Amino acid sequence: MFLEPQLNPNRQTGWVEVVCGSMFSGKTEELIRRVNRALIARQKVLIFKPAMDNRYDDIKVVSHNRNEIHSMPVEFSHQILALAHDCEVVAIDEAQFFDENLPKICNLLANKGIRVILSGLDMDFEGKPFGCMPQLLAIAEFVTKVHAICVVCGGVASYSFRLSASKKQVLLGETDVYEPRCRHCFTKGKQIEAGLENEIPFE
Repeated sequence: MFLEPQLNPNRQTGWVEVVCGSMFSGKTEELIRRVNRALIARQKVLIFKPAMDNRYDDIKVVSHNRNEIHSMPVEFSHQILALAHDCEVVAIDEAQFFDENLPKICNLLANKGIRVILSGLDMDFEGKPFGCMPQLLAIAEFVTKVHAICVVCGGVASYSFRLSASKKQVLLGETDVYEPRCRHCFTKGKQIEAGLENEIPFE
């Protein structure tokens, strides 16, 4: 379990921490847990999410387990910098949906002494790096990769397998559109989709 590093009380220190993983791995749950700990410590916290993500609520950040916390929906990452003045912690959910300037914004916030917590998908439905997540992972002082359970074999899942035929990279959905899978079951599913299940050995 991630515990906040001890801070030098004589110096304001900022950093970036990223929680990443597949769909249904508990990313948002972990972000909410860290935010709640900061609130218990009586720190000033601001939570942001992409305005496009209204699956559960237009305003709140909501986990798949229905835990929720109030947030500020924004369209662009530069709005976060403008709004995050005079705070100690900035939390950002679904970071993969933000524009390419988000890593720069996070660095600016951390350089101002703000703790920045992000959660997001590290890979899209094709198993490829998603949006600005690679850059965020590179600049982060702390990275936590969480895992789901593969619905096919019960193994450790780190991939998000799309059940829909849509090829759009961004497609909001829940269990009706995505399921978590391990590497083997994800790869096998992609090969079946491509009609190659009898041509490429899996073992």
